[in-house]
Amino acid sequence: MRFHNLVPVKAVASEDGGGPNGSSASSATNNSISPADYEDSSLGNGYCLPPPEIRDIVDAPPLPALSFSPHRDKILFLKRRSLPPLSELARPEEKLAGVRIDGKCNCRSRMSYYTGIGIHQLMDDCTLGPEKEINGLPDGAKINFVTWSNDGRHLSFSVRIDEEDGSSSMLRLWVADVETGKARPLFESPDMFLNAVFDNFVWVNNSTLLVCSIPLSRGDPPKKPLVPSSPKIQSNEQKDIIQARTYQDLLKDEYDERLFEYYATSQLVLASLDGTVKLVGSPAIFTSLDPSPDEKYILITSIHRPYSFIVPCGRFPKKVDVWTADGKFVRELCDLPLAEDIPITHNCVRKGMRSINWRADKPSTLVWVEAQDGGDAKVEVSPRDIVYTQPAESLGSEQPAVLHKLDLRYGGISWCDDSLALVYESWYKTRKIRTWVISPGFENVSPRILFDRSSEDVYSDPGSPMLRRTPAGTYVIAKMTKEGDQGTYVLLNGSGATPHGNIPFLDLFDINTGNKERIWESDKEKFYETVVALMSDQSEGELYVDQLKVLTSKESKTENTQYFILSWPGKKACQITNFPHPYPQLSSLKKEMIRYERKDGVQLTATLYLPPDYDPSRDGPLPCLVWSYPGEFKSKDAAGQVRGSPNEFAGIGPTSPLLWLARRFAILSGPTIPIIGEGNEEANDRYVEQLVGSAEAAVEEVIRRGVADPNKIAIGGHSYGAFMTANLLAHAPHLFCCGIARSGAYNRTLTPFGFQNEDRTLWEATPTYVEMSPFMSANKIKKPILLIHGEEDNNSGTLTMQSDRFFNALKGHGALSRLVILPFESHGYSARESVLHVLWETDRWLQKYCVANSSDASANLDPRKDESSTGVDTDSKSVSAAGGVPEWADDKIDIFHSSL
Repeated sequence: MRFHNLVPVKAVASEDGGGPNGSSASSATNNSISPADYEDSSLGNGYCLPPPEIRDIVDAPPLPALSFSPHRDKILFLKRRSLPPLSELARPEEKLAGVRIDGKCNCRSRMSYYTGIGIHQLMDDCTLGPEKEINGLPDGAKINFVTWSNDGRHLSFSVRIDEEDGSSSMLRLWVADVETGKARPLFESPDMFLNAVFDNFVWVNNSTLLVCSIPLSRGDPPKKPLVPSSPKIQSNEQKDIIQARTYQDLLKDEYDERLFEYYATSQLVLASLDGTVKLVGSPAIFTSLDPSPDEKYILITSIHRPYSFIVPCGRFPKKVDVWTADGKFVRELCDLPLAEDIPITHNCVRKGMRSINWRADKPSTLVWVEAQDGGDAKVEVSPRDIVYTQPAESLGSEQPAVLHKLDLRYGGISWCDDSLALVYESWYKTRKIRTWVISPGFENVSPRILFDRSSEDVYSDPGSPMLRRTPAGTYVIAKMTKEGDQGTYVLLNGSGATPHGNIPFLDLFDINTGNKERIWESDKEKFYETVVALMSDQSEGELYVDQLKVLTSKESKTENTQYFILSWPGKKACQITNFPHPYPQLSSLKKEMIRYERKDGVQLTATLYLPPDYDPSRDGPLPCLVWSYPGEFKSKDAAGQVRGSPNEFAGIGPTSPLLWLARRFAILSGPTIPIIGEGNEEANDRYVEQLVGSAEAAVEEVIRRGVADPNKIAIGGHSYGAFMTANLLAHAPHLFCCGIARSGAYNRTLTPFGFQNEDRTLWEATPTYVEMSPFMSANKIKKPILLIHGEEDNNSGTLTMQSDRFFNALKGHGALSRLVILPFESHGYSARESVLHVLWETDRWLQKYCVANSSDASANLDPRKDESSTGVDTDSKSVSAAGGVPEWADDKIDIFHSSL
């Protein structure tokens, strides 16, 4: 796996504020809006700037990402840029088959990049040596796809630079000598460029790379005909049942098909560090290159016609071949047909071979899985999935060997050796997840279940086995040895969820007896520390517990993440990073995980943030911003479990709600809003009732604590959180003074073949689709609502027209509303101008309709006294259901399909 040793620096949280957050303090104590606050706040082009106390946090320099060498003796500091200018997003892009392509660079559009690479030696005392900068790069180099060679002596990466017209150049492949820091282009020819639409390059061995290059014979892109040659026709005369979600950026006609082929087609090239170049095979749309552990073979995946106008390229016909490492065809493993007909139900998969990989513990053994239910989760069959294995060069008559049979859906394998592998299976509808122990090399050893639990029950999570790096560069389960003990031990690394928050742990687990010994646990009182990677696996041989070394990350509520090497037997911790606090003005913010109860008895949790130096008895209640995202559960007990830690650092993303700590707001971040469907109950049939009940409980709690003014509580969210926001303003107007809804979907009839975790179609669950849609209740929304949406939203559930049409519905009923469409932005917002303007719009809205709100809300907490309330009977005994994948999972599905 590329970049297996990347360590993300956690100073920046998710952009929608879904995780722990922090912010910047303001010396101001009076938050009332003044026209002067918004004078001279423009960038000069119609984009506006938020107040300086917010802007200073957003513009703070980002911390680097870290990557460890294969031998754990060096660390890369990958320098990151600040927010890009809008001009980068404005560059032309082609939207084809579910992917967006920068035609000038022949890569995915809107790619972020590194601005530099620093190398530090990890000294014997676990301190870092002085930084050695990778040198020889062109000025303004934009660096991507940084990859270590297996021996750790070289780095490979792509480089592009800005052109005079403001665009980026095409990507060139560079290599750098780690010892000297000297970088150079791999190809001497100035005409050799990377094709980075799909996979781009991979180390075949320590001196050779297999590269997806732009064919030298390729001419200009096809021109769109002025007059089409035929109508656009789609037909279903065969009466096939094909249901698809609202995927974006699909192919539309033959011209799009030719354009997609033009940009996606690559010529494979074997390139050696000594300058030798060899073209291999014919040009094709190669999507994956995977060398075998012994470096003798390469697994090559490509896609081909016929394409589709209703699904993205991940479902196009797919061919998987085995080649030798020097580029000779060995055999075809499969050629899968177009997969338009995968049902929308969870756990439905493609027919035929899937999850084709090399066995990590063998030189060149293939493993894959095949569904026995035709890929349809509604078909009852046993077994449901079968895992097969076969050598790379199989004799024509040799049948694949059955490795394991599963009654749930296959979820992957952790390899160790012939005596041990762990196989995972799960089933979404029941939330069941199982771990099997198998002995791949011993047919007489029967598989057995090691863990059988609910995926929602975080308290029962035993952790995941830690992996060690092999000399071949693969990762296998780390078997541990204890002096004088013949047991088979593995290290289980767990998040340690408890009713008091997460307490990460490391257990020494006897795979045969099930006995475990806790050999390390995070501090419970002040710090939150997690085990990131094994650091004592740099050489072959047995791993002894008393010689164990691990990399940990450590943080607290007010101290940002730093990295440590933890060494046994004394568990001595040595700090290897010293990153500055990203927003020192908020270093003394107050954070507390709080618990409270919904009227139906469900236990709820949230994280309450208060500004630095705030004293409720002295300062009184504050304006409050509630920011959340509903989740779906199958049981009340699981819904009430605590997730996260009170000691995690409050990381702030560029559009995080925690930025308003700097404006003296109380922030209730991530209050749990569980939509529970127990047993056979269908999802979402009591969505509104449970949504309102959860929100009421959260609001009552912050008022009870005296930190929130009942008249000044705003609600907000992104994506499915925006959907939540609109629904709460429609059905619980007694709770909130205003709302902020970003990149949401509001009319579920526009997503008729399922949304979020709803498996039923519009025609199967018409009342649910209608009742859940705030668009249908636009006439009930009387509180101010700010709608924000990217004009180029590529998420399958949240087309930009959702906000357009919702705003028109609101305006048609005289609702106080505002719609902001951000040019060139997608589902999340990335350009500096866009981000700062979103913050300006949000701050203006909060100051005007929350801080300045002084209406009498003495009866607000009793929905029976509010005639504008929905009239939902919160004492109803019926229970609803939903699933557990966020709206943005559709976006992730798109990415998965696009990258295969």
